[in-house]
Amino acid sequence: MAKEIKQIAIYGKGGIGKSTTTSNLSAALSRLGFKVMQFGCDPKSDSTNTLRGGTYIPTVLDTLREKGKVKAAEVIFEGYNGIYCVEAGGPQPGVGCAGRGIITAVELFKQQRAFEELDLDFVIYDVLGDVVCGGFAVPIREGIAKHVFTVSSGDFMSIYASNNLFKGIKKYSNSGGALLGGVIANSINQGYSREIVNDFVERTKTQVIQYVPRSITVTQSELKGKTVIEAAPDSDQARVYTQLAERMAAHEDSKTPEPLELDALRNWAADWSDRILEIESGIVVGGETAGI
Repeated sequence: MAKEIKQIAIYGKGGIGKSTTTSNLSAALSRLGFKVMQFGCDPKSDSTNTLRGGTYIPTVLDTLREKGKVKAAEVIFEGYNGIYCVEAGGPQPGVGCAGRGIITAVELFKQQRAFEELDLDFVIYDVLGDVVCGGFAVPIREGIAKHVFTVSSGDFMSIYASNNLFKGIKKYSNSGGALLGGVIANSINQGYSREIVNDFVERTKTQVIQYVPRSITVTQSELKGKTVIEAAPDSDQARVYTQLAERMAAHEDSKTPEPLELDALRNWAADWSDRILEIESGIVVGGETAGI
């Protein structure tokens, strides 16, 4: 009996640190001894840069446009610690659907049984999370990824994007779609940021799988074209990503979230606008002193 490949999709709005988190997760999993492929699904095609010394790789769509027919092996490139790197790519600027690269690349790899041939333990899809329609919903809608995680901070637009993702997961949950593993709370340094994310996951019936602090180590590593796991393996930040990898490896029980309706989300956000100063000043809220 063939082993089950653990396929995970990581979503997040642009600029939230999704690709940084994904690449460090892939690097940490590889350091734990797993065979990993990172599958970049963002049209910018920069998901795997820090796994390959800051360099770009040819995308599936670009290679198809050039050659007309492609073998999966032609668009798989080796990165840090043996991680397999793939970039789906996107259409030429101003032409076509940006999600087309995901649909095309995933179908290509399924038809050629590329994951099985490489005997992978993990496939990590790095997916743009500002939209969950069309091609961007493929890992959820088709059940390609079994577990979905979202990278979110305590900022409203990040929470808003995560809540939209939850709506997509819930929509497809009864037809074989992927389920939600939880939230990776990124750039959490302020007390109120943690409290906001904690409240959001409680209200949407999910969980935080890891808190990732904002760190200058990440910036330093990326300026070198590397992940933190490669550039600063003994740092506190590397230990955070390693803990995330351990939790991902152990994770099995994903669930259907309960997203907030738009009016409820806006009212929730407005309430938090007033509570932030109370938390940061240590004012008693609900009978307990807030903040950390």
